[in-house]
Amino acid sequence: MCKQKQYLRNSVKAIIINDGKLLFTKWRQPQTGDVFYILPGGGQEPGETFHETLRRECMEELGAEVDIGEIALVREYIGKNHEFADRDSHIHQIEYMFLCRLATPVNMDKATGTDEREIGCAWIALDDFKNHRIYPRSLLKSIDSEGRIRPPIYIGDTN
Repeated sequence: MCKQKQYLRNSVKAIIINDGKLLFTKWRQPQTGDVFYILPGGGQEPGETFHETLRRECMEELGAEVDIGEIALVREYIGKNHEFADRDSHIHQIEYMFLCRLATPVNMDKATGTDEREIGCAWIALDDFKNHRIYPRSLLKSIDSEGRIRPPIYIGDTN
């Protein structure tokens, strides 16, 4: 059996709250058809700053430009410790989540980097998180129904 090489990856995410709702990208798991939601953003490329990465990723996934504010949350995802360990055991990702606002409206026709798993975006009410499959699940504890970030900022190894 060939063991996959482990790697460490930086990822940046946008926390975009408007009118009591949080913006997510909407994904479908190809094998099961299950729908889930994650914050817009993605992996940092060599030579990019976090802000450059977040601007690129929001254009790719939302077709929108963002204004980036303060860092709000940091989480680690060590794949071998979570429900997707069978496929993610080689992943150790650190996510830096920034408070952002849309500088231009979401326009999926301008989104440049979606793949077959990404099926759009959705605004989910802050008080309705529990009714959706949201990752990281720790957002349920980290953002209250008024959109305030609850301490701690570092939320650890969570899924």
